[in-house]
Amino acid sequence: MIDTSQYKQDAHGNLVPIANIKEADLLRDEVVIEIVKKAIHLRETLQNAKEDFFSSFHAFVELSAEKYDVKLGGRKGNTTLYSFDGKYRIDFAINERIELDEKVNAAKALIDECIKDWAATSNSNIITLINQAFKVDKWGNLNTRRILELRNVEIDDDRWIRAMEAISDSLKVIDSKQYMRFYERLENGEYRHISLDFAAI
Repeated sequence: MIDTSQYKQDAHGNLVPIANIKEADLLRDEVVIEIVKKAIHLRETLQNAKEDFFSSFHAFVELSAEKYDVKLGGRKGNTTLYSFDGKYRIDFAINERIELDEKVNAAKALIDECIKDWAATSNSNIITLINQAFKVDKWGNLNTRRILELRNVEIDDDRWIRAMEAISDSLKVIDSKQYMRFYERLENGEYRHISLDFAAI
């Protein structure tokens, strides 16, 4: 039976006698394993801390709402909390990734009808704006932000109004991420971000 304590497994799964491995390779292996194990432990610590932060934050916001008989619908929107002396600040935000479903095609068809009728009389800038909004990238994807911006353009045409409704109805939230950022107030009154980004420390 092989005494595995006298061997190390290489990247291909082969057992290599430790006696045949260069001292520099053994030292490198030791340093890498030591650092990565510490990094994994730190990641677990940060994950636990993040869960605690979010739990405490949401518990306070919900408690505050209950105190004033306000029922919060989910955890939408941005919230900022300050310490009593204003020295510390917490910003909470939810970033949603949205896409447009097949209903956007109905909006495009209605808009095309409008453009066809407006061609001779409408402002060319509006037509350019519309065409740019529905222009696809090299992967064939629509620019969601530009299409949504069309809803800010007020045009008194029933087809346009229905097209904007179709755009709104086509919105789908694909996923959302919650963010929490921490700040400390400096002597000059400005808030400095307390970075938890390893590269920024």
